[in-house]
Amino acid sequence: MTEICSKCGLPKELCACGTIAKEEEKVRIYTEKKGFGKKMTVIEGISKSLDAKEILKELKTSLACGGTVKNSAIELQGDHKSKAKSILVKMGFPQEQIIVD
Repeated sequence: MTEICSKCGLPKELCACGTIAKEEEKVRIYTEKKGFGKKMTVIEGISKSLDAKEILKELKTSLACGGTVKNSAIELQGDHKSKAKSILVKMGFPQEQIIVD
């Protein structure tokens, strides 16, 4: 028996909740300086309907850096603004909805 999505009621194979949620997001990418002058890339605007830990895992693997999820924002070690945007676009986020500061 197939699993059914709790949000849309469709089988998991046909569920489009994640795709729809990605299209509605307004994502902001910027850098902050942390202790000892280290830069950190912060990605805000990813809703709770998407799995931020899965997105973080993909970003960390692709960028070969460390990171975490804090206060519904993804924090990556280093300055990865432009690379993070291209990875998010490959993951299905619309390019027009991603703002890089």
